[in-house]
Amino acid sequence: MSKDTDSTWELKDPEKLAKHFKRLGWIGFWVQLVLLTLPVFLLFYVFFIKSSETILSKGIDLSAYLSNGSLLVMLFTTFWFYRYTKLAPKIVAPELRPSQNSVAKTIWVGLWASVVGVFFSMMLIISAVTRLLFVLLATPQTGIPIATTGSSPGHTLSAIDAVSLTSLLFTLSAELTVLLFSIWLLFKVTRDTVPQQL
Repeated sequence: MSKDTDSTWELKDPEKLAKHFKRLGWIGFWVQLVLLTLPVFLLFYVFFIKSSETILSKGIDLSAYLSNGSLLVMLFTTFWFYRYTKLAPKIVAPELRPSQNSVAKTIWVGLWASVVGVFFSMMLIISAVTRLLFVLLATPQTGIPIATTGSSPGHTLSAIDAVSLTSLLFTLSAELTVLLFSIWLLFKVTRDTVPQQL
């Protein structure tokens, strides 16, 4: 697309498109913010209110880095959706309206960030569920030792396992919501454009 045609981005209904950006931007922002604070509160409870003896004995592995990466991506996409709300007024005003290419690139950044977040969360969920399966298979069918003293942390289940899975499900829910919103906004940006006359 040439620079001239890109700078004159004509929309069928700029107010409607701006409304989509504003509404989905705020919904995406608040959904992520709420679903981001729930795991933090759960982790705070486990680390500071419950005994953290079994948590510390597990050590740090690759899942900790993936988990931190997933949270960082979610913080980024939360900020990015706030940015969509600031883009909405510019879409309405013809003199402030960014080019279609610029808006599409902004959406693509948010879309790819949420894809990376979904990937991290899926890897973490697969890892956590696989560990849970091995612990359950290694224990007698009569019951499961829940963080008993003197037993190996790798062969027991504790509150941190439930907190971890719950946090991952919250994070994955937020990232999938953001991914769907980004796809919808990209669709609206391309669909609501007036075709250029040749």
